[in-house]
Amino acid sequence: MDRAPVLKRIPVDQAAPGMFVHALDASWMDHPFWRSRFVLQSEGDVQALRSSGVEHCWIDISRGADVAAEVAPAREDGVGIPAESSAAPAAEPASRQHRVSAPGDSAAPPHRAERLALNAREVVRSLFCQARAGQAISLDHSLAIVDELTAMVATQPGALIGLVRLKSKDNYTFAHSVAVCTLMIALARQLGLAPDQVREAGMCGLLHDVGKLRVPGHILDKPGKLTPEEFRVMQMHPQHGVEILRRGGQVPDSVIDVCLHHHEKMDGSGYPHGLPQGQISLLARMAAVCDVYDAVTSERAYKNAWDPALALARMAQWEGHFDPSILHAFVRVVGIYPVGSLVRLASGRLAVVVEHHPETLTAPRVRVFFSLRSGSHIEQRVLDLSRPGEADHIVAREDPHTHGFTRLAHLWQPQ
Repeated sequence: MDRAPVLKRIPVDQAAPGMFVHALDASWMDHPFWRSRFVLQSEGDVQALRSSGVEHCWIDISRGADVAAEVAPAREDGVGIPAESSAAPAAEPASRQHRVSAPGDSAAPPHRAERLALNAREVVRSLFCQARAGQAISLDHSLAIVDELTAMVATQPGALIGLVRLKSKDNYTFAHSVAVCTLMIALARQLGLAPDQVREAGMCGLLHDVGKLRVPGHILDKPGKLTPEEFRVMQMHPQHGVEILRRGGQVPDSVIDVCLHHHEKMDGSGYPHGLPQGQISLLARMAAVCDVYDAVTSERAYKNAWDPALALARMAQWEGHFDPSILHAFVRVVGIYPVGSLVRLASGRLAVVVEHHPETLTAPRVRVFFSLRSGSHIEQRVLDLSRPGEADHIVAREDPHTHGFTRLAHLWQPQ
C-alpha cells in the first residue's frame, strides 16, 4: 500500500536540496516546470525553484528532507492541501524538467487563452514523446492540462475554442489532442455533466489519439488516398492507444473506452468493433463529434481545411454517423456560425465570425473586410449582429476557397 504523504507548506526561500516537492502553490500556467512533483537534488534545482516566481510550495517529508521544526505541518483535515492525483509520477530533478518555452513567450505576453493553448501543446508534445520512448503517460500532468483548459473554457470559451483550431504541420498531433480536449470540456458543460465528468471528458479528449504515435509518418501524412492496406494500418491506432495507456496501469476505464471507440458510428459501420449505437458510451459519442470536427476544420498536408460552418452542415448530413442529440448540443457550443467562419451579409459584404453568442446563434459578432459589390477589400470593423438596431444580418455561409481566401485566421484571432 502506498504511504500517505506528510505535507508542509513552506516559502520557497526555505527550500533545500533533498526535499521532495509535492506541489507548487500556483496554477500550472504560472510556473515553469513540466511537473509539480520532483526532488530538489542540488543547489541548482533550489535556485530554479526560487527564481520561478512561485512563492510557496508543498513538500512531502515522508519522501524527502524536512525543514526547521517551527514550520507547521498541514492540517490533518486536508484544508488547503493540493488535491491528490490518481497517480504520482516518478520524481525528477527540477533541473531536468524545466518547461520548454512556447513560441512567443519571449515577446510581449500574448492573450491568456493563446498562451494556454501554446503551452498545453508543448506539454502534450512532451507527454507523447515520453510515450513513444516507452514510458508511461503521466496522469498527474495530464490532469493539470485538463484543469487549466476547463478553467479557461468557463471564462473565455469562444477565444479558446477558436485558438485551439490553429495548427501547423509540425504540431498537428499535439494540437489536435488539445483541441479535442477543449471541445470535450465545452460539450460536457453544455450537456450539464457534473464537474468530475467534465474533467473525465477532458482527459478522454486529451489522450484519445495517442495510438497514432505508432502509425508510420508516411501513412499519417500521406497526401493522397490511403490504400486498403494503409487504411488497415491506420485503423489499428485505437488498439495501439489502449496498449500505450494501459502501460501506466491507472488510466480510467472511460479514457480507455474513448481511445478505443471514438471511431465507432451510430449505424454500426465504424471501427474497430462495429458497435451499434446502444453499445457506444456517451463519452465515445461525444469524442466522435469533437474529433471529426477538429480534423476536418484543420489544414493538413493532404487537404484544405473546411470552413467551420460548412463542416457542421456536412456533418449533419452524414446519416448514421453521429448521435443527433450530441451533434445538436455541439452546435450550441461552437455556434451555427463557429469562430473563423466566412459569411455573407445582407449588405453584400463578407465577414469572418469572431465570437458567437450562445443565446443568439444566428447573430454572432463578425469582422467585415471585403465588399462583393466592389470586389475589393474594405476597412475592417467588428459588428455585433445581435445588437438591437443592427440592420445587417447573415444571409449565407461562404466557402473561403471559392473566393481565394485561404488564410483568414488573422481576422478572428484575439487582437
